[in-house]
Parts: sequence; C-alpha cells; structure tokens
Amino acid sequence: MNFWKSLLAAFLALVIFSTLSLILFVAVLAAGLSGDDAVVIHPNTVLHLKLDAEITEREYSNPLAGLPIVGQADVPRIGLIELKETIRHAQEDDNIQGIYLDISHPRAGFSSLEEVRQSLLEFRESGKWVVAYTETMTEGAYYLASAANKIYLNPEGEVEFNGLSVEIMFFKKLFDKLEIRPEIFRVGAFKSAVEPFLLEKMSPENKLQLTELMNSVYGHMLNRIADARHMQVERLKEISDKMLVRNAALARELGLVDSLLYRDEFRDHLKTRLRLSGADTVTFVKYDQYRRGVSDYKSASNEIAVIVADGSIMPGKAEAEQRIIGADTFVEAIRRAREDDNIKAIVLRINSPGGEFRASDMMWREITLARAQKPVIASMSDYAASGGYYLAMACDTIVAQPHTITGSIGIFGMMFDMSEFLSNKVGITFDEVRTGEFGDMYTLSRPLSEAERNYWQKNLDDHYASFTRKAAEGRHIPVEEIEKVASGRVWSGAQALDHKLVDVLGGFDDAVNIAAAKAGVAADYKLRFYPEQELSFFEQLMSQWEEDARTEALQAELGDLYGWYQQVHNLKSYQGVQARMPFELRLH
Repeated sequence: MNFWKSLLAAFLALVIFSTLSLILFVAVLAAGLSGDDAVVIHPNTVLHLKLDAEITEREYSNPLAGLPIVGQADVPRIGLIELKETIRHAQEDDNIQGIYLDISHPRAGFSSLEEVRQSLLEFRESGKWVVAYTETMTEGAYYLASAANKIYLNPEGEVEFNGLSVEIMFFKKLFDKLEIRPEIFRVGAFKSAVEPFLLEKMSPENKLQLTELMNSVYGHMLNRIADARHMQVERLKEISDKMLVRNAALARELGLVDSLLYRDEFRDHLKTRLRLSGADTVTFVKYDQYRRGVSDYKSASNEIAVIVADGSIMPGKAEAEQRIIGADTFVEAIRRAREDDNIKAIVLRINSPGGEFRASDMMWREITLARAQKPVIASMSDYAASGGYYLAMACDTIVAQPHTITGSIGIFGMMFDMSEFLSNKVGITFDEVRTGEFGDMYTLSRPLSEAERNYWQKNLDDHYASFTRKAAEGRHIPVEEIEKVASGRVWSGAQALDHKLVDVLGGFDDAVNIAAAKAGVAADYKLRFYPEQELSFFEQLMSQWEEDARTEALQAELGDLYGWYQQVHNLKSYQGVQARMPFELRLH
C-alpha cells in the first residue's frame, strides 16, 4: 500500500512540476518575443508594412503571438489605431526613409482602408515616399496601394479592378427541407435582415438600397484613385465596368500600375531610391518590430477618452477577441469617462452592425448622460448601422467616412418554430398546460398563436417608435424627417451626410480634433482608451490557446464549409428584439 501511495504522490508531483514548467517556459518565451526593448533603427531604413491581415479597431494582446504553437490563427490581426500611430511615428523618424507597402488581400472594410490610406498620404506629405509592390491585388488592396508614389506589380501578377459586389446567403430552402418555420416580426420596408429566412433572393427594396449603396461607395473610390493616378474618373469606370485589366501588362498599359518588376528588380529599385551601391543591402524593419518602439504616451494635463465599440452589440460583458460589444462593459466605461474630471471629452469609435435592442438602448442612455457633461463625438468606422447608429445618434457630432455603412434605423424580432422538425425528423413531441392566453413566449416546440404574434408585432412597433423619436431628438430634426430615411434603409456615409444622419465626413483623427476643440484642450491633451484589458496574462494565455485550438479543429474538419458554419452559428444571436443591420455586408 505504501508503494502505491508513494507512486501516486510522485506521479502527481511530476504532473504539477511539468505543468508549472510549461507555463513558466511559455511566459518567459512570450516575454522574450514581445519584450519592451525597442528595436534599434539604423539610418536609411525602410518600414515594411505587410497588411495581409485582419485590420481591427485595436490590437488584441495575444500571449501566443510569435510562438510556434499548433492552433494559432493563420491570419494575423493589426489594430487600426496602432497602425496609424506607427505610420505617424515613422513620419517623424529621421532613420525611416520610406515605406514598402506589401499588400494583396487585406481583411478590412473600405472605411478602415481609407483611414490607413490617409495616414500614408500624410506620410508622403512630409517629403518621404511610399512604394507598393506585390504579386496580386484585390480591389481593396489596390485602393490602398493607390496612395503610394509608385505601384509595382509582378510581371505575371494580377489586379482585381472590376467593381464591387455583394452576395447574400439565403436559408429558406434549407428551413423548408428541415421543416423549420421562422417566426418573423419587423418594422421597415428596408429592414431586410430577415430576408434570408423568408425569401430565396433579394427583395426589390433590398436590391435598390444595395445598388445605390455600392454606387456611392465605388464612386468615392474611383474619385480618390483618379486623383492619385492622374486619370479621368470616366476612364477608370470604363476599365472597371468592362473588366479591361486581364493581366499585369494591361494593368501597366492602362495606367493602374507604374512598372512590372520581379522581386529582385524591386529591391534594386529600392537601392536606387536609397542611393545604395550594388553590393549594399536594403535594411527593412517589419511593422511588429517597429511597433515595439512606438509609444502613444503623451504628457498632458487633459485627457480625451476613446471608447471603442467594435463588433455585435449584446447584453453582458464585452469579448474583444470575439468582437462582442457587451453592454455592461461599455456602460461602465462610459460612466467612468463621464465621472472622471481629467477626461474633458469622449470619442466613441463605432464599428458595429448593431445587435440586441435593449443592450443598444442601455448604452445610448449612458451616452446621453455623458453628453450632458462633456463633448461626446462619434467616429464611424466600417459599420455604424442599426444598433451601431443608435449609439452614434446620442452624440454631439457624428463623423463618418464616405464608405461607412450606416443608418438602418429599423428593428426586427425572430424566433423559430421547430415543432414539425422535432416531430417528423427526430420523433419528439410536446404538450403544455398554461393559465392564460399567453404561454411560453420564446418556445421552439410549437407555432405562436395569433394573439402572441400580435403581441410581438406591437412590441416591435413600440420599439421602432422609440428608436425614431430618439434619433430625431439626437439629430434635432422632426420625427417625420427621420422616418423618411429610416424603415431599416442602409446608407453610405456620403449619403447619410446628405440626409443629415451624420455631420462631417472624415476619420478617427478628425473626430479627436473636433472633441479637443469642443473641450477647449486642442493644444494640451492625451488619449486614454477604453475598455481596458482586464484578463491576466495566464487567463489570456489559456483563453487564446483554447480558442485557437477550437477554431483550427473546426476549420480542419469543415474545410470550405467553415464559412457556412459561421453563418449558421451566428443565428443564435438573432433571437429576440434586434436593432441589427440587414445582413453581414461584405463589399468585394
């Protein structure tokens, strides 16, 4: 018996020792890879910006970044705010001579790309240069590359320049086969979030709003590209509409790129720009290396709070990695900024297609309280629609990019009647006893009664009236004017400006400048970002490890079907009353 006790004790000690050793090893290795020591930048260095990444509003702290561990996400993430700050720092760094823009397939909306593009143009205005080189470019990649002094393409490369498109997935036939019946309630002819569950193709109203939206966004893009490439907008539109760019040679002939170079020839070109001899090598510094030496710290007596709302709006706590805007987390962040006397103004950075209605209203309430005490400015990113617009309409001033997808002032509710699926496909039936006319209002086991349907529709009508009334109050215009541009209709930022839904076309920096000016601290302020990271290193480590492993396993199992899985998985967030954009819109 003593032998087995000793063996068990030794085994447990070994397990504990091994676990602690592994954690300590990972901690030390991660600290070494992401240490605070600034990278030494030598004179005549080129900043290499490889932006084939998911560009989010802020960078998430990933303790597994840089570690050779199975389960890490393949696509890196870059924070837009950190990227802009890094470019600004490079602009003032005498050792950085220029930027090599390496971009093929960025995972970002056009408003995010516009922010980066503007930073690159400001970098050029300092007298430094930006050159872009790659083998292939998507439409978004080319739009960003058009900010460069010169665009170089591989001789066998490709440029996608054929306009924008939107594709929406419809589930009606799937539900018909499974005998699942959606119970749909909505307000607004354009509130088409529920169309994929009711129709097999877009409604005329949805097709109209998407067509006008894409034309607005693409028109702005073509104008910006025309200015940068010294071309006529009409010629660019002809090239796009007729898809005249079939290969690299035609891209050069039509003026979309400047030269066709292999990678070694491109390096020789950089040597010429840097006045290096043939035997010399070009010194590059990568973004993540250079970022370590960039600090956004600024000594100032005043602060401007930047509260980042990135993702879908849901009740409860925020989950930055999953891009969930938790109402409780953000209400607390806004309240803290409101009550802090050192904070003179608030910038609400919104990148959200909306979400749960009551969660949106909770955040709206806290914003109105803050607005009564100090300036609150909304800065719209790729999306600020439905619930995202609900947040913005409480602010003093709304700043949007021309590409921003906004509006969608409407509301819907959805439940699923799975009684026939459960009975006919699975063999499960239900029965119930209740005391009155209304039973379980969220049931999946039976169809709703007519009285229950009337209740839900009236409930949504009341919420819609509240939404439009608060929008009218926030925008200082009659409710009747809001209703003309509401009904769930989606607008671009440029269209929203015409309809008085936003005040200014611009980016994050413009919103900060407006906030500083309104607070009277334009010459003396620093930024403080919310929500602050609350997890410890080890909590981040275990959470990230678990999430990456789960994602990789699903991707390996489902392959090309993983995207479909994500669409179906997201359906669970559509239950109940929603102030959500009509669809997960991807312009490409």
